Order: sequence, then structure tokens, then C-alpha cells
Amino acid sequence: MSSSSIAVGASPGVLTRFWRRDLAAYPESARRYAYLAIVVLTTIVLYYLLYIQYAVATSIITHYHMTFTYFVWMSVIGNAVGAGSSLLAGLADRWGRANLVVYGLLLAGVLVMILPSTSSKGAFLALFAVLFFVEGIILVATPALIRDFSPQLGRATAMGFWAIGPVVGSLVVTTVTSHTLDSSTWQDELHYSGISSLIVFVIALFALRELSPRLRDQIMVSMRDRALVEARARGIDPEQELAGHWRQMLRPGIAGPAFAVSVYLLLYYALVGNLVIYFSAVYGYSEQRANAVANWYWAANAVSLVVAGLISDRLKVRKPLMMVGCVGTIVTTAVFATLATHAHTGYYTFAVVFLIGGALAGVTYAPWMAAFTETVEERNPAATATGLAVWGWILRIVVAVSAAFVPVVVTSVTPVVDHGAEVAAAQAKAGPALAIMAQHPAVFAELSKYPSANPAAIPPAVLAQAVAQVGMADLQTVQQAQPELAILQARGTEVAKAVKDGPHQWQTWWWVALAGQIVFLPFAATMRGRWSPRKAREDAEAHEQAVARELAKLQETAAQ
Repeated sequence: MSSSSIAVGASPGVLTRFWRRDLAAYPESARRYAYLAIVVLTTIVLYYLLYIQYAVATSIITHYHMTFTYFVWMSVIGNAVGAGSSLLAGLADRWGRANLVVYGLLLAGVLVMILPSTSSKGAFLALFAVLFFVEGIILVATPALIRDFSPQLGRATAMGFWAIGPVVGSLVVTTVTSHTLDSSTWQDELHYSGISSLIVFVIALFALRELSPRLRDQIMVSMRDRALVEARARGIDPEQELAGHWRQMLRPGIAGPAFAVSVYLLLYYALVGNLVIYFSAVYGYSEQRANAVANWYWAANAVSLVVAGLISDRLKVRKPLMMVGCVGTIVTTAVFATLATHAHTGYYTFAVVFLIGGALAGVTYAPWMAAFTETVEERNPAATATGLAVWGWILRIVVAVSAAFVPVVVTSVTPVVDHGAEVAAAQAKAGPALAIMAQHPAVFAELSKYPSANPAAIPPAVLAQAVAQVGMADLQTVQQAQPELAILQARGTEVAKAVKDGPHQWQTWWWVALAGQIVFLPFAATMRGRWSPRKAREDAEAHEQAVARELAKLQETAAQ
């Protein structure tokens, strides 16, 4: 069943228009670009909604009295739910894509507007998981729409624009927070994103359309194929084309590259989910400063995704760019991992590393998205959303597993996030008392044998000696600092050890991310497409000649 076969009422009307979105003919370029722009805008705002939680992670953790482990498992559960909904979105091949996007935007916007008013961390987790459910569906439906409206010879550019959705979403998050957190609360930040989603929903509600199943179930190499695609559409049975679509997509040639790009993106998702916490714990950055340094990565990545797509379409190849980009990101990730143990690394050193690394990641990813959809099309163009559902499912599983393993590898992050601020505050407030105690260690070692909350329990001789050596005023200073000293005694050693061990543990995780990038290389080499631009041009010319011959036959048949 397609979206065009669902009747809302007995006669066409406004409500029908808001549900039935199929186009009977392939749109002209202006309309096609408009649809593509709406999809890209949708993707940007969706990831703005999703990633804003991580940009204000420390504030959310503090507000709801969460442990860091609890916050991590929010991400694990959310991504696991998203994995399931990504598979469900494979039904977009039967039901259509546009309505999933339009009404998903509405639901996501409402959810984020409600999130800050939840009364408990359990309620926050529940709504957060529903938000990921919506994201998992849109993750599949939006690239399917991009594929439908972009012939192969312009596919990498279109996918580059689509791929900037998560990146520009991250850039919007860090830009907004780095400029507003000094005057806005974390609740305000979530409301800003929710309002943006509802605005884009209104645009998509009235303007977004999609191809009919008969049109989208074909491979379109260039816009010159338009007449042939429309002619062929009259003889296509969508239900027959979809027979066995899950079996066709769950093959190593499709699942393998999907897994490879998922582990390639381990660094990206670690930066999205943990960058603020990483720079706060290791380098002492505020939320605002951490988001500001991240802007360098997201901005470079956004630009390079589009530029790499244009170059890939110009050369008509994908694999060479993927390989160059991947090797480059391996190098920059190695540099970033090395810097983890250099606590005095400057802000602009990270900015340069992020600038280069983000650009090279874009060179890898935009051609990969084009190559993946073309690999899926080669198997069965009618099952494009199914193939993308397999990719979305694997991606979300990898992200969920990686999120679960971050606190396992980086054990130091839990005490630093849970108690670091408390210990730092106690350290600052108890500073004078600690200085006094350091000057008279023997006296305070003796006093520590007695309950600090009850000075009367101290033997008079011991107290008199302490007064003589330390002075009454200094003893009172130490006595007043007992609550802070208790915190330091209970948590200080644990936090100090975590601060010391943290850089090396984070470095280990960055090496894991680098290993994922290495895994990407052999799988990328197996995907559809030429290595040589010359061979790719010859294939394109041969296709144009074949299309011309087939159109000529159709015209002859119509004339008879």
C-alpha cells in the first residue's frame, strides 16, 4: 500500500491534501530542488533537537540529580529504540516517505517542548526514548526522499547536502549554546530547538511531496532519463517489485558497508555525545567553551560534505574520495588521541585538528552515502528505504553499544562528572583550613582521633596544646570547614585519581574510534562504482546512448 492509496474522506479536501502527497510525474528542477531543500532543513532541525541534550548534559545531570552512568544509559536506550524504529521505517517503501517526515517533525517538536518540564529523571528518559524513536524513522525516510529526487549523476551532491543535516544540527547546537548559555537556562535551549521544529513542520506540511511508487521504484541515472522513467512507470507493479525486499537487503554487500560506516563514525558520535564532558573533565572547559571549539569541526565538516559531493559527481566516482578522506581522518584522529595526555594543549591547536579532521570526514561520508544508495539500487531500486533501514538499524546498534562502553573504558568519567564539581567547590571553600592543617600535621592528626562534630569530646590537655600551637582563630577556621573537609575525605581521593587517569582512558577510546576508521577501508572498496573517472565517463555515455535508443523505440511504438 502506498501513501497515494489511503483515502482520508469521500472527496478530496484539505485533510486529504495533508496526507496524499504522491506525484504522478517526475518534477521539474525548481520543484525538485525545493523538495530536497525541505528534506535537508528537516534533517538539520531534527538533529538540533536531538543533540541539544548533549550540549547541556552537565546541567541536565545536575538538575535531575543523575549519575553520569544514568545519563549514558539514556543514550544507550534511546539509540536501541532508534534502531528498532529504523527497521520499522523500512515500511516507507510501501507506505511512502513524506508523511513519516512531516508528522515525525511535529511529534519531535512537541516532545522537546515538553522535556524540560518533566518532574523526574525517569520521565525525562521516557520522553527522550520516544524522541529517538521518531529520529530512527526520519533517519531512514529523509535519505530515501533525497535518493528519489536525485539522479545518480547528482547523487553525491544531494547526499552531501543531506549529510550536513546532522553536522549543521550540531553546528546550530554549539553556535546557539556558545552565544546564549550565559543568559539562558538549559530549559530555554531545549525550547529554542522545539520551536524551530514546529516552524519547519508547518513548511513541510504544506509543501513536501514525494514520487509515486511507480516512479521511485526505478533507477534514474540522469535527468535525461525522465521521459523513459515516466514511460516505464506505467508498466510497473510496486507490490511485485517489493517481493522479498528484506531478504535482498540483508546481504553482506549491503550490511557490510553499513556496519563499516557505523564504526567509522565512532569518533563523530563520541564528539556529539561526550565532547562537552571530555573537555570539561580533561581540560577544565566550560560548557560554552567546549561547544565553541566544537564549532570548528562541524563547520568544516558541513562545507566539505557539499564540496566533496560536487567533486564526486563531477568525476563520477565515489571510491577514491572515500579512501582519501578515510586515510586523512585516521591521521587526524591519531593526532587528537595523542593530545589527550597533553593537558596544556591550546584551544587553537584543537581548532586546527578539528578543522582538518572535520573536512576529511566530509570527503569520506558524502561519496559513501551516494555509493551506498547506488549499491542498494543495483540490488533492487524498489527497496531503497528497506536498504536504508538496514543501514539505520546497524548504525543505531553500533552507537548504542559504543555509548554503553564509554564508561567501561573511561571509568574515570563517572566520579569526575558525578562528584567533580562538588569536590572542586569543597576544595576552594576549605582552602584556608587545608593550609592551616598542612602547617600543623601532627596536631590535626591527633585531633582527628576525636569526633569533629563534638569538640567537647577532645581531652582538655589535647585541646590546650592545639590552641597553643595553632591558635584559637585558626582552629575555628578548620572547625567551620568540617562539612567541606568531610566531602574531600569521602570523595577527594577518588576524584583526584579519576582526574589523573582520565586522559589516558579517553586516549584509549580515541584509539578505538581510529580502529573503526581502519575497518571502513576494505568494505568501502567493495561497493558499487568505478575507481577510474575515465571509465565512469564511458559508462555514463553508454547509458545515455541506451536511453536514447529505448526512447526512440517508444516513440516508434506510439506512432504506430
